Amino acid sequence: MNDTPTPRTTQPHAPYLDDTAFRSAVEEKPGLAMIDFTASWCGPCRAMAPHIDALSDELRGQVVIAKVDVDANPDLASRYGVQAFPTLLFFRDGKVVERAVGYASKHQLKARIDAVRAA
Repeated sequence: MNDTPTPRTTQPHAPYLDDTAFRSAVEEKPGLAMIDFTASWCGPCRAMAPHIDALSDELRGQVVIAKVDVDANPDLASRYGVQAFPTLLFFRDGKVVERAVGYASKHQLKARIDAVRAA
């Protein structure tokens, strides 16, 4: 009998971007991106985080899904006029094409991504 524990797989998480990573992953990259401007002290942000992480895994290679910690990157939040949390910005080819503020379910997030893709 093998007493070695079975390794657990962990759910991949949407990456956090700083200004440099944001530029290369979103502003300078063609395609669709959904960026969650979030804060660790924000209850709705924490509630929505598992949905963001799940969609990041599900849509990997199709849509860039990432997060920006507004406390660590206030200049980035200010550049895009983010004042409430969570704020989701949808980018196409480096340009903001849609904005959503407040908590959304995984289903609602997926529907928004699909709508932006179709536009």
